[in-house]
Formats: sequence, C-alpha cells, structure tokens
Amino acid sequence: MKAVYTAVALWGLSLGAMAGPNINVGLVYDYLDSDKRTYLKRVFNGGTSTAFVRVQVMEMRLKTDGTFEETPLKTQANHSTRDGLMASPARLIVPANGTQGTRLLFMGERDTERYFRVRFVPVVPEKEDEFAQSEEDSDAYKKTLSAGINVLAGYGTVFFVRPRQARFDTRIENTGNRYTLRNDGNTVVVVDEFKDCASDAPLDCKPTTKTHVLPGKAYGFDKLAGRLYRLTLVEGHEQKTIEVKG
Repeated sequence: MKAVYTAVALWGLSLGAMAGPNINVGLVYDYLDSDKRTYLKRVFNGGTSTAFVRVQVMEMRLKTDGTFEETPLKTQANHSTRDGLMASPARLIVPANGTQGTRLLFMGERDTERYFRVRFVPVVPEKEDEFAQSEEDSDAYKKTLSAGINVLAGYGTVFFVRPRQARFDTRIENTGNRYTLRNDGNTVVVVDEFKDCASDAPLDCKPTTKTHVLPGKAYGFDKLAGRLYRLTLVEGHEQKTIEVKG
C-alpha cells in the first residue's frame, strides 16, 4: 500500500540579529486537548533589549493536494465572537532576559480537528501597534536598536485543536518489504524520533525525523535488508516505542 501522509512544516522568518531582542517560543507544535479551551504559550527574550511582540493567528485549511492554505479567522453568526483561535493578549512586551505569556483561547466548532498558524513577530512599536508606549519611549527604543545591526526575528508555530470527542485509532500494516501506519482516528498522531540505522552499526543513521499523521492519512517506509528502524508513536499523552527490522 502506498503511504500518503502530511507533515505540517514550520514557517518562520529565518533572520538573525547581532543586538536587540531575541525571542524564543519554545515548542513549535502545540496541542489543545479535547477537554481544554485555553493554552498558555510563553515567550522568552534572551536578547539585550525589550521585545515588543505581536501575535498573529491564521487558520490552516487542508487542500485536496495535501498542502495547507492559511485563511483569516471567521466571525460567528452573531458577529460578537470569532470562530477559531484567539490570543490574549495579542501584544506582548517582553523584557530582556524575561518571559511573558499569551493565552490561546479556542472558541467555535470542534466537530473535526482544526489547525492554526500562530506567529510571534517582534516589531518596533508605533502608535498604531497599541503597545501603550509614548512617542518618547518609542524613539528611545529605536535609538537602542540603531547602535548595532538589528534584524527582528519572528517565529511561526503550529497549533492543533483536537475535536471535542477525540478518538485515536492507529492501524499498523507490516509486510515483508514495507511498514505502514494508518491513522483511522479523528485526531493527529505523531511519528516521533524516527531513526533509520544500519543493523550492525548503530551510529550509522540517517537524520532523525518527526511527522504528523493527520486523520485519514498514513505514514510508511520501505524496509531494506540490513537496516533497523525505530520510532515513537505518540497518540495524545500515550507513547509507544516501535522497532522494525529490515
């Protein structure tokens, strides 16, 4: 059976900085359990100056070709709340060597699993950014950045919202020359720490990979003689180590 799988990839800004703010958002994949509505996401600033961070949320919709498109969040019928994931606060002031958090709140339908891109974008505060900074403070901040080469680096994370009634059902097919994991459940499972190594040389391995297998999709690999395959199957809070010989 030919394996079809979707790996949700990280999108970020591949930029660096010699001075100024330097944020770290921790894990790039986060999961909201079925019985939860909120999730606390912390942002650490290991830089030399305050980081003003804007949090942006877009919904990721799976297309028929297996790729994702990002769309703005929709407003519910009563026009009072949005249907999707919201960040509160959506603007963070993170001091140098300090941490601030934003609470990701989900409101809307959870009949099926939903996916969101959450971006943490450092900015130079302007009046329209609503960071509650005076013009004098903003000008002073800009001057501290101008002392060195400053490129503000932002990061994108992927947020999985599990359906209200999450169900894990991973089917395994192990034939003579192929191993396949098929996700027959209704929420994402993870093939984590996948290692493809020589049986007689444990240190002779290909790069370790991590793959998200969406509902209705599958992940598989061809088994080659003389190779040993190890992976961790993650179903929510449950983990199982699997070893397959080629």
